[in-house]
Amino acid sequence: MSKFVIEGGKPLVGSITVPGNKNAVLPAMAASLLTDEEIELSNVPHILDVKTMGLLLQDLGVKVEGTNTRKIRLTARQASLKQPNEKLVADLRASVLLLGPMLARFGKAGLRHPGGDIIGRRSIDQHILALTQLGATVKRSGLMNILSAKQLKGTKIYLKEASVTATENLLMAAVTAKGRTEIVNAASEPHVVCLGKLLNKMGAKIEGLGTNRIVTDGVSRLHGCGHAVRPDHIEAGTWAIAAAATDGEIDIHSVHPDDMTPILGVLSGMGVATQEINCREHLPNPEGLVCIRAKKGRLKGGEKLQTNVWPGFPTDLVSPTIVLATQAEGMTLAHDWMYEGRMFFVDRLIKMGANIIIADPHRVIISGPTPLYGRHTSSPDIRAGIALVIAALAARGESQINMAELVDRGYEMLEQRLIKLGAKISRVS
Repeated sequence: MSKFVIEGGKPLVGSITVPGNKNAVLPAMAASLLTDEEIELSNVPHILDVKTMGLLLQDLGVKVEGTNTRKIRLTARQASLKQPNEKLVADLRASVLLLGPMLARFGKAGLRHPGGDIIGRRSIDQHILALTQLGATVKRSGLMNILSAKQLKGTKIYLKEASVTATENLLMAAVTAKGRTEIVNAASEPHVVCLGKLLNKMGAKIEGLGTNRIVTDGVSRLHGCGHAVRPDHIEAGTWAIAAAATDGEIDIHSVHPDDMTPILGVLSGMGVATQEINCREHLPNPEGLVCIRAKKGRLKGGEKLQTNVWPGFPTDLVSPTIVLATQAEGMTLAHDWMYEGRMFFVDRLIKMGANIIIADPHRVIISGPTPLYGRHTSSPDIRAGIALVIAALAARGESQINMAELVDRGYEMLEQRLIKLGAKISRVS
């Protein structure tokens, strides 16, 4: 295990380029199981979760090349039916995304309950129920889930919750199912759209991406293709928050403007100054990506910060935004109804000097501005981990943050990139 050692009080200034979306690349990698032909993914982030998903697929017989580059190639010609490695599954929540494509390809899928961040109860019942509606049968034994189906058949499926990964699993299972599948109350997040576009390039027939009603007509086979992973709007928002919290200024390159709308809407309401700028080195740009400059304005609280399904404010940004609220004038109520464990990291911020009241497992009240002071602490999950890094960068004195590997799961080469922005940070094993 390793830790970050951070000397705070230095503004972050410079430019940063946003890589591909963590939550888009992982289902795209899983989708390689749906064809014997090569899938080439570009704009791939260098993060631990990508490496773990690559190892899971290799364990199933998929040929995975280029995991240390921006382009990875996956060929599932030699893939075989087996239970995915339990230790790797326990390390990666997104391993649940193997259920849909394994069931579609082999007619059977077995997977222990996936691991990942401990931020509350994370049932996979939505996944199981949706796949059984396509015709699968399920057997459960302890943590094991075993699904089988002779022939998946399209139908109309209503998701009780607009779950991103359940929508993605269902899409990957339905694209080769017999007949039409209609998903009602589907998730519409950018990473769901990214997966749908990849599947369409592979020969699927999907309509309604980006809406809450997605329809797919099953096809007999899919083929290989190349696909660029959508930029990570969560990371872009994280850099904007880091700039404002440290009284710095960061130019954030290569972001999708539509993906940033709900994020910048909330941040601008809190006093973060953002503007779209011209990035000549990234032009001409067929993807329509833009560059955004973010810096501190007059930070203010007084609003209710509430997460929601897309296009609401994303749950993955609530932890860093709570840190920003500690530096804002007034009182902010932060509410994340999705995960009852998301807020419990704030006890670490309180020890750093933040004035935060935990109202209940889903809500905290932040009063600011308050100075933060360096402390020794640990990262409980990816998003709380990056929030603590931002707090340490804004704090006075030295902080040490254990469990740095958890942050590596979602943010590539973090200390190297922060050093280029002027931070004083190192990693100690």
